[in-house]
Amino acid sequence: MKDTESLIRQLVADVQKRVPAPGRAIAAVSGGIDSTVAGLVSHRALDQRLECLFVDTGLLRASEPDRVATVFHEAGLPFRLVDGRRLFLDRLRGVTDPEKKRKAIGAAFIELFEQEAAGSGAEYLVQGTIAPDWIESGGSLRDTIKSHHNVGGLPENMKLKVVEPLRDLYKDEVRSLAASLHVPSAQRQPFPGPGLAVRILGEVTEERVATLQRATTIVEETIERAVARGEMKSPWQYFAVLLPLKSTGVMGDVRSYRETVAIRMVESTDAMTASAMHPPYEVLREISEKITRELSDRINRVVYDITDKPPATIEWE
Repeated sequence: MKDTESLIRQLVADVQKRVPAPGRAIAAVSGGIDSTVAGLVSHRALDQRLECLFVDTGLLRASEPDRVATVFHEAGLPFRLVDGRRLFLDRLRGVTDPEKKRKAIGAAFIELFEQEAAGSGAEYLVQGTIAPDWIESGGSLRDTIKSHHNVGGLPENMKLKVVEPLRDLYKDEVRSLAASLHVPSAQRQPFPGPGLAVRILGEVTEERVATLQRATTIVEETIERAVARGEMKSPWQYFAVLLPLKSTGVMGDVRSYRETVAIRMVESTDAMTASAMHPPYEVLREISEKITRELSDRINRVVYDITDKPPATIEWE
């Protein structure tokens, strides 16, 4: 990869070419590395002709909007928060198939962005799409592994013209750009654009989102403490998945029949391949005990995913 400053200048020039003056654009920014870098590059290119929108989909981790706001403020990226919680939960009601779920999320994003664009006169939509997104979404001779919401999940009749400054880059390259652009925590773990919806197998409901939010917090905090103590190295990605599989358990002397949480920790560099980690048993045990204790009314079993990519993908959906 060419030096980052040279690449940033090239990306800025490319955005200016794709969004000629006096054209206006909106940028979909989630707080993740990809969309934050795309937003910063586009802000340099377009300045006042760009508006960055961060959507609270209701599918984020606990306190995510506050964390994302901090990242944007520290990176110097102006943004506006849009409340889309009701819209996304409504669009996902009754949807259980992973491909339909991703496409419903992509369509909901575009519906919301087109409404916002109508008010500002924007004709372009900037997205943080990177190479693995369109590779896995299929097309031409490529098989569809899964339709990323920002590629295969886009509706065919959308009005906005899509601009993807990072389309040909991989995650490690984007992280290098993030460091040059002084994005806080440029090496933090990826978080999927569709949010917790693709970590909830089966139907996405408000109650199941709340369950996974709490389980996710337990997983992240426990692992980060273990890393800080030097007990393990930091995974590339680490998270919880809520499964619609119920099993028999016992709480005290009372039978329970509750859902299952799977834990995933992987090592990777570019997200194209990944290896399941072998964390200390005591870390896994602590996670399991906390989840089953604090969510005893919903969860009674915790399992660990030891599958590499391939044959699995990093996310379960």
